[in-house]
Amino acid sequence: MEKIAIIGTGYVGLVTGTCFAELGNKVICVDSDIEKINSLISGEIPIYEPGLSALVKKNIKRKRLFFSSEIKKAVRFASIIFIAVGTPSDKKGAADLSAVESVSTEIARYMKSYKLVVEKSTVPVETGRWVEDTLHTFKKKKVKFDIASNPEFLREGCAIKDFMQPNRIVIGVQTKKAENILRKLYKPFKAPIVVTDIKSAEIIKHASNSFLSMKISFINTISKICDLCGADIKQVAEGMGLDKRIGKEFLNAGIGYGGFCFPKDLAAFIHIAESLGYSAEMLKVIAKVNQDQKKIFIDKIKSTLWNLNNKTIGILGIAFKPNTDDIRMAPSLDIIKILQKEGVKIKAYDPKATDKAKKVLNGVEFCKDPYEVANGSDCLAIVTEWDEFKKMNLKKIKRLLKQPIIIDGRNIFEPDVMVKLGFRYVCMGRR
Repeated sequence: MEKIAIIGTGYVGLVTGTCFAELGNKVICVDSDIEKINSLISGEIPIYEPGLSALVKKNIKRKRLFFSSEIKKAVRFASIIFIAVGTPSDKKGAADLSAVESVSTEIARYMKSYKLVVEKSTVPVETGRWVEDTLHTFKKKKVKFDIASNPEFLREGCAIKDFMQPNRIVIGVQTKKAENILRKLYKPFKAPIVVTDIKSAEIIKHASNSFLSMKISFINTISKICDLCGADIKQVAEGMGLDKRIGKEFLNAGIGYGGFCFPKDLAAFIHIAESLGYSAEMLKVIAKVNQDQKKIFIDKIKSTLWNLNNKTIGILGIAFKPNTDDIRMAPSLDIIKILQKEGVKIKAYDPKATDKAKKVLNGVEFCKDPYEVANGSDCLAIVTEWDEFKKMNLKKIKRLLKQPIIIDGRNIFEPDVMVKLGFRYVCMGRR
């Protein structure tokens, strides 16, 4: 059993802390947001992640998981401290590391014995050096410490599974002591452990997310070619994905990636490359193709409905992906705002993200289910591939729509089936 502190209770911090507690460790999670901490103490989870609420409550009850707003308490308690604070993009695309610096300073001030300080946040290469310098500068006693990098590879919607059943565990270290501590911590996991220097571990995270972003933008580029020539992107993707060198994951054509990680990490990686004197043109094209997908989707709506002004469009899905309530950088937000500028009235529904969407979207009629969205709408636009939408009563949907039109940005239905049902069905890279 280890004593662990997690600084930051966002998606990564909360899932990481909860899962470490589930493995039998004593974990304290810290956040400067006192309201959030009070909610967590009472068992209320501020995010939607399948299975997380039950695990949090279970480990609170078993006195393995604790919450606090005091970094001092966490530093004094733990021998391993994970930094999992946010690193949002600034106006230039660079990662804002002010929270990492602030936390590092606080850790230094309260250290009285050896600590292993681990970067869990996604940070630019060389951040480890800055964290180390900060700890040296502000520590009050001659205590020893180590720095490590342990990037996370959690996907929202299946984060607990990803944590408990990882493909690999990456640890970047400077000393054998730090390596041994992290090897012991991760001993319960049946996954290869990749041990690197700290800079390489930092690069691995950005390179991984950028590569996955590239696969999505690549298949979306191919889907546009399929649109133009009449090929079927699903068949193309299947033929590609069976090649073990390529793999089938992340070959689903659609309206592009969103969420907090891929756009932010790609922008940060571009900035990292430029700061090192290299213009990473490939990375820039990945980002441009992703932005273009939203325009392509809107163009499909325009070409199908003819005039958009005074039309009512039903939006199904606001979260950037299914099984999460996260709407940060979700394609839906840009799509809705652009349609509104064209004079479109928007009706929308999402199984989990509606409350968050209400805080950032104006002039939208939020509905209780897909059928209320369809009622009186000129078309339905599918933006997020929730299972609930795949199981809709399509005959009922057809009766409720003014026109039997579905614009599917996620290719969740088969075109020939939809045509037989009497729909005008427009999707991405399929006919």
